[in-house]
Amino acid sequence: MSKRDILLEIGMEEMPARFIREAIRQLEEKVINWLDEHHISHGGAQSFSTPRRLAVIIREAAEKQDDSEEEMKGPAKKIALDKDGNWSKAAIGFSRSNGMTTDDIYFKEIKGTEYAHVKRFIQGKKTIDLLPELEHIVTGLHFPNNMRWANHSIKYVRPIRWLVAMFGKEAVSFSVAGVQTDVVTRGHRFLGSQATISTPADYEKSLLDQYVIADDEKRKQMILEQIKQLEVERNWVVPTDEDLLEEVTNLVEYPTVFFGSFEESFLSLPEEVLITSMKSHQRYFPVRDRSGQLLPYFVSVRNGDSRYIETVMKGNEKVLRARLADAEFFFEEDKKLDIDVALNKLENIIYHEKIGTLAGKVKRIRKITKEICQDLHLSKEEQELADRAASICKFDLITNMVDEFPELQGIMGEKYALQKGESVQVAQAIREHYMPRHAHDRIPELTIGGVVGLADKLDTIVASFAIGLIPTGSQDPYALRRSAAGIIHILLDKNWNLSITNLLKQTIAIIQEDAIGQSEGLLKNLLEFFQLRMKFMLQERGIRHDIIDAVLGGEMNGAPDIVDRAKTLNEQKDKPDFKETIESLARVLNIARKAEPAGEIDPSLFKNGEEQILYDKYEELREIFQSRPDARARFSALKQLQPAITAYFDHTMVMAEDSAIRNNRLSQMKKLADLIGSFAQINEIHVK
Repeated sequence: MSKRDILLEIGMEEMPARFIREAIRQLEEKVINWLDEHHISHGGAQSFSTPRRLAVIIREAAEKQDDSEEEMKGPAKKIALDKDGNWSKAAIGFSRSNGMTTDDIYFKEIKGTEYAHVKRFIQGKKTIDLLPELEHIVTGLHFPNNMRWANHSIKYVRPIRWLVAMFGKEAVSFSVAGVQTDVVTRGHRFLGSQATISTPADYEKSLLDQYVIADDEKRKQMILEQIKQLEVERNWVVPTDEDLLEEVTNLVEYPTVFFGSFEESFLSLPEEVLITSMKSHQRYFPVRDRSGQLLPYFVSVRNGDSRYIETVMKGNEKVLRARLADAEFFFEEDKKLDIDVALNKLENIIYHEKIGTLAGKVKRIRKITKEICQDLHLSKEEQELADRAASICKFDLITNMVDEFPELQGIMGEKYALQKGESVQVAQAIREHYMPRHAHDRIPELTIGGVVGLADKLDTIVASFAIGLIPTGSQDPYALRRSAAGIIHILLDKNWNLSITNLLKQTIAIIQEDAIGQSEGLLKNLLEFFQLRMKFMLQERGIRHDIIDAVLGGEMNGAPDIVDRAKTLNEQKDKPDFKETIESLARVLNIARKAEPAGEIDPSLFKNGEEQILYDKYEELREIFQSRPDARARFSALKQLQPAITAYFDHTMVMAEDSAIRNNRLSQMKKLADLIGSFAQINEIHVK
């Protein structure tokens, strides 16, 4: 059977660079899934993307669907046949409705009852006749933000300007938002023109002729190679930040690297200001010398060829010069600002209309910081430093520099704090309390930076939940998931076994002092939220799902201890004695469910030696758990319970007729179960 390539291209106005990678992933996945669902065999796929287009080519798609047989279920045998064994009207109707005769009927037993069945042959349809359904894939792509244009009802990331759909040399016909598919694509907006695609295999070459590098990886490599050439020619080092490189790659269709310069006097500005001005606002790569010193140059990427490149360079220099001049002015003005004056201004800045001002937030951060310091038993000096850092951690938010470059919050706070005579530790903690800013960021180095960071993130999360700002699905506008992950990573990195439950209770009490939101169900929602974050983190560490459920089934205590217990169980799961240990411990947990809140155990009510032995083991286990050894030591102690538990149940009827004896035994089970459950809800673990 002959095969042909499929091409689908969606041409649009320029898309935001940050949307492109996910959009092209969706497009390729949806086209492949559609082909598989329609039983159209095919080869591999190749995707293409630029700021103006998303495209996918499917190699060697079959000319038609695979033929198939479908088994159809009919009436039960007792209905399909009459008492004389003749076919009933129901059976005849069933066979006719499927294009068959009663000769094609056979019986098949399902759950003890025989039913009439036929196998219906389904001839595959031609692929070209099915491909117009790709329209639904085009309209079904999801983007973070959409828009409407003209009088079209469709909402899309940007207006659709052209569509290409082909099966081999043949056009596939459908339309979206008034745009009819064709075999004509568009080249570079300024350097190219329209191009007719003869076959999907010619797609990439046809666009190259019109100054479009359709493969994003090839564009990225072109940029890197040109930067490398500059580095060699000028003896520079150009750090190619991966996020910036990705963004620049998705901003251009035909990349040409160039460089420009700025006045050396601007190098007196903090390096972070210069780099932020270049990277975040202009998408320029900063330049360093071989020793790592910043140089008064920048590297950028033009969307076009090298013609008139000097004009482009001068234009970019002019733009950057204006930005740096503004930054220089802001920096000089900010140095005149007194910290106390800045803190007073926070009284007039609303953090959130239902939560209050930034000044109110700072006051809560100080209170939470104090609680954490006490929980960690920090020295008086560290507590004083932490309090000072907490009290001024947000003062730089009213500075001109942070207003212009919000991503410099904390960074400028550190620099301005040092200028105003604050201690190095306090200044550093101002910067560090925002860490980690993202998944791959560093954790605060200083203890007080970690403490204030925890306090800030706890306040943000708890106050947001209190007013109903709970993340749902993909919606998390206040980045609460990132804040929760930051809290967990700080606790793990610092090995602080602070109970997450207690941290949340302390924070709830503090925000209630400010009458923020509602407290009903608040702790429950927050614990579920943190449990989910811990679950994702444990999954990333390769912990088995049932073990994750087991260690998260009890109280949310210290994050390091949760990880330690999960890792221990995961390591032990393949050991020969694991099944026997888990089953014996689970037996205790299961029977303890029948107990009321545990009363005191009365050894005088024991009726056999096995009760006393298990009680003695319980007392030993309780002492071991109270000393809080590592998880391996605690699990080892739990394993040693197994013989005593087995002997206990072999000789003891827990549900005795005598109520006093029965309640005493249930109390013994309940207290032992509480200890076991503090390690993990063992009965959640699957053993073979």
